[in-house]
Amino acid sequence: MANTNSILHQAKKSKNDEFYTQLKDIENELKHYKKHFRGKVVYCNCDDPRVSNFVHYFSYNFELLGLKRLIATCYKNQNMDLFSNNESESAIYLEYFGDKNGNRVPDLEEIGIRKMKGDGDFRSAESIELLKQADIIVSNPPFSLFKEYVSQLMEYDKKFLIIGHQNAITYKEIFKFIRENRLWLGFGFNRNCAHFINKHYKDYASDADHRDGMIRVSGVQWFTNLDISKRHEELILFKKYSPDEYPNYENYDAIEVSNTKDIPIDYEGYMGVPITFLNKYNPDQFELIGTSDRGGDGQIDHLFIKHSRRDAAVINGEGVYKRLFIKHKKVTK
Repeated sequence: MANTNSILHQAKKSKNDEFYTQLKDIENELKHYKKHFRGKVVYCNCDDPRVSNFVHYFSYNFELLGLKRLIATCYKNQNMDLFSNNESESAIYLEYFGDKNGNRVPDLEEIGIRKMKGDGDFRSAESIELLKQADIIVSNPPFSLFKEYVSQLMEYDKKFLIIGHQNAITYKEIFKFIRENRLWLGFGFNRNCAHFINKHYKDYASDADHRDGMIRVSGVQWFTNLDISKRHEELILFKKYSPDEYPNYENYDAIEVSNTKDIPIDYEGYMGVPITFLNKYNPDQFELIGTSDRGGDGQIDHLFIKHSRRDAAVINGEGVYKRLFIKHKKVTK
């Protein structure tokens, strides 16, 4: 989608950054995690219980997944309208304990919908009490609050599977968890793009990608700390290092690798790679050092060479887009 960043900035400024997730996108990702949910309490804490596709997925697959309990809360919403504008000062929450009448469908009489005293914000005392009762958090939180949201999950030591933008990878509040192997990327969206239900913004997608009532956002990722097979797959490499093909940065003691597939198999030093490298990151194969982004974790002083720029890695006087610095754990000669 053209102009994705401007739309995200506009969304953050206006607070209209709740992009509602399609059911098929939820199904495509969660099919890889079924073993994690058996006997667990799942909490969707940024989801209107009556219209959220996350709630739909977990309630209709409650027995198949072997869930113990499903909880869902939303922010200032008591209306059935997906776009309620958060006009209510209080909110509701849902609890579902599974099918009781044998039809394997979440009927209204089986779903407990209760009014909250407050607004349902995930940071509120009421929501935190529900968070403490949960085992796994699954949701699509507002992009503008992603840092706070992840920090809270880490503070309460929760397992999670959530949606965010790939730019969050280099946030200092997020990157430290990635480097410590406490957070990683899930299987992801097709071409890192997602169509969300949102009526607030014009969709600039091409005719082939345009969908009425939806907005196409590029660079969208699933973030999780649930172990998955993808994380242990070794990246197959074939290219060898050549100083002509892999220039050194002027301000960092590392070489530029423009594409993940071109990581040289035999280079022993530090390498700068695109942030999309994390889709192929195996912590047993690579060491994740740091990031060139000024807002990153700041733990790369030993790589920095005195220079006027630190916000980007520089080649021929020009800064390149955000880079992650990595190193082979075992070089193949």
